[in-house]
Amino acid sequence: MTSKIEEEISQRKFDNPHHKLRANILFTAGWLRGEIKEFLDPYEITPQQFNILRILRGIHPDYLSTKEICGRMIDKMSDTSRLVDRLQVKGLVRKKQCDQDGRKVQVFITQQGLELLGNIDENRYKLDNILTGLSTEEAEELNNLLDKLRP
Repeated sequence: MTSKIEEEISQRKFDNPHHKLRANILFTAGWLRGEIKEFLDPYEITPQQFNILRILRGIHPDYLSTKEICGRMIDKMSDTSRLVDRLQVKGLVRKKQCDQDGRKVQVFITQQGLELLGNIDENRYKLDNILTGLSTEEAEELNNLLDKLRP
């Protein structure tokens, strides 16, 4: 059974529908982040690290700079350099100084990183199942509405 935002945050009244929508989007985003974190915990990576690995897999065997990775991240507030360093310690990415510009760092996904994503992919249906409260058509409609919302 689903619950309404009013029940979830114990607020009976909103100033207007846009106020309610803002609260609902923020609450739902927090809930979804928690579900994704719980899904990723057994793999010992954070949602932000998962995002970086997926970005790098998408351009594999090429590389991206940390600045380019940051530009593609879902969470633009992430400290990309720190996240990449942690992934490197885990052996999931490799960093190399750029030959043309020593200030730039090239980041590559490793075979170990690709294998981890492969293991996660085998269970990714569990992430999709989090959202099965919506039909495919409703999910498409919500995607369109959220795209329309952003400038």
